[in-house]
Amino acid sequence: MPYQGLEHYLTRLYSTAQAGTRVWLDAEGRATGRYFNSTLTSAFQPIRRLGSDEVIGYEGFARSYSETDQGLCLWKLLDHAANDDESVELDRLCRMLHSINFFRQPESEGSDLYLSVHARLLAAVDGNHGTAFSRILKMLDLPQRRVVLQLPVIVEHQGWLANYVADNYRRNGFRIAMNAIDSLEALKLIDLVRPEVVKVDTRQTIHDGPALRLLEQCAARNIRLIFKRVESAETLDSLGRIAALSGVPIHAQGYLWDLPGASISAVRRQPGGLPLQPARAAA
Repeated sequence: MPYQGLEHYLTRLYSTAQAGTRVWLDAEGRATGRYFNSTLTSAFQPIRRLGSDEVIGYEGFARSYSETDQGLCLWKLLDHAANDDESVELDRLCRMLHSINFFRQPESEGSDLYLSVHARLLAAVDGNHGTAFSRILKMLDLPQRRVVLQLPVIVEHQGWLANYVADNYRRNGFRIAMNAIDSLEALKLIDLVRPEVVKVDTRQTIHDGPALRLLEQCAARNIRLIFKRVESAETLDSLGRIAALSGVPIHAQGYLWDLPGASISAVRRQPGGLPLQPARAAA
């Protein structure tokens, strides 16, 4: 393992009993954590270059622990039961678990890890956003340059807050991704926040005009554009048309190709090329 700090930490976890601990390893070596009465671990979904088999990164998701790798998404349930301080604690626990579970896998080499920042952290943390997480990555000898922090969708009057938080994270050495509900909002965000990455939700109708302008602006500013939640052949057709019109590479993520899972190597073993039929989501 190339990360000596992580290797030493995992060795300590192997020798630690589960009872009374916050983080431990299961029989497969997955890091799991306790929050309230729930046991959480990580699942990862690839981000792909459209029209190729290239994976450029993975987004980490929190899941309830399951030996079959079919855990449930409990984030909203847990977060609704938490106050601001507890929500911050949950967010930090999940980012730590995802970092351990991602970088412990040799197949992660060369790919970025995308981690979400919960909306409550924008206001609940007074300043120096990213300081605590940066210290954890340094302690584990993990490559911070390969971690991209995703800020949540923001309402228009919170633009100043997103800009303030993004600047904080940058000072602590992180790259920033902004989430947008559509291409028009993304165009505003790249001016306001100047992110390294922008992710656009495809559940809204994709209009050629705004999408093409967004592709042009992102290419000119060296911003990576990712279309997320791609779940239908119709959406794929729209993205393919926009890619053909623009001539600019498009990156995409969604259930059309991949279900989130604990093992990165299992994801990479999928057949070459992007399938046209969506994968079936777990119930």
